Amino acid sequence: MKTPDLGTVKEQAGFTLEDINIESFRPMPSPAEIKAKAPLTLQAAENVSTSRNTIKKILDGTDSRLLVITGPCSIHDPKAAIDYAQRLRKLADHISETIFPVMRVYFEKPRTVTGWKGFINDPDMDNSFNMSKGMLLARQLLLEINEMGLAVGTEALDPFGPQYLGELISWYAIGARTTESQTHREMASGLSAPVGFKNSTDGLLDTSINAVKASRQGHFFLGIYEDGRSSIIETKGNKYSHLVLRGGGGRPNFDTVSIMLAEKELEKAGVKSRIVIDCSHANSMKDHKLQPFVLQDCIQQIINGNQSICGVMLESNINAGNQKIPEDLSQLKYGVSITDACIDWETTEHALRQAHRKLLDKKLNA
Repeated sequence: MKTPDLGTVKEQAGFTLEDINIESFRPMPSPAEIKAKAPLTLQAAENVSTSRNTIKKILDGTDSRLLVITGPCSIHDPKAAIDYAQRLRKLADHISETIFPVMRVYFEKPRTVTGWKGFINDPDMDNSFNMSKGMLLARQLLLEINEMGLAVGTEALDPFGPQYLGELISWYAIGARTTESQTHREMASGLSAPVGFKNSTDGLLDTSINAVKASRQGHFFLGIYEDGRSSIIETKGNKYSHLVLRGGGGRPNFDTVSIMLAEKELEKAGVKSRIVIDCSHANSMKDHKLQPFVLQDCIQQIINGNQSICGVMLESNINAGNQKIPEDLSQLKYGVSITDACIDWETTEHALRQAHRKLLDKKLNA
């Protein structure tokens, strides 16, 4: 039987069955094309490899340092991002005996309803959605930060994103709103770097612990290959998936009792108890000024003998607070978040130096 011509069928039918709600299609460069414009350098590759191995050792418990993922809630100004990276890189030299810093470089922002979706989606912050420009600029920024010798952490949100940027990432987070997503669990199972799953926004742990277990298994799913073609992807499973506590349901979950309960749930699930604490979000009751106090509490728990807390996250920028995106972009304040409020650099540096001194005293007196 002859297969009918699709165009002829559509003409005869007189109606449309697909793309009814699509306004337009715009071509997007393939991962290979973006990589050709911003190729991986040996310096960056060596840094990513070393950084990933260090983070894995911290998660294994063979490296006693504290993993600290710190940086802006989201990147919107590459110049300010490099400024922050240079400051963090300089600080890293002074705290490296007890702390392994990773710069938070988030390009994508999940939205409950609407809002700016991040640097890759809309780099010009004008609703032009020049994603090809955003992806290239994001890759160039990651290269520059890695070439400084600084590890990078980001949120894995778009399932295609890792094909463009994955070789430059040393640590991933799966956010509270996507931890339950099967797509993201499958994606995490194939990521080349350790992945932290945040507990859901209601504060319960079942979803995130199930996500950790699921992502440690191999999966088959649809994705894209480097040349942009659709592919059937088979993964091995990511044995460095772990839990991130960010609070929820109107209360924090970084306190001693919450940590003990999390440890019991992880043990019941057969997962090694290695936990990263997000000092922001519900753990700081959405008050950025409280983040250093959450960090202090976590450090004290470690000093008191806790062995499951292996890392923390901070939302930090050059200047404190946040701002709305103005119509006149020249009015943007330098180094101030356009998403969640952040602590400033001075507060960040003071908090991390203080944490370093306390952890060093513990190490020397052990």
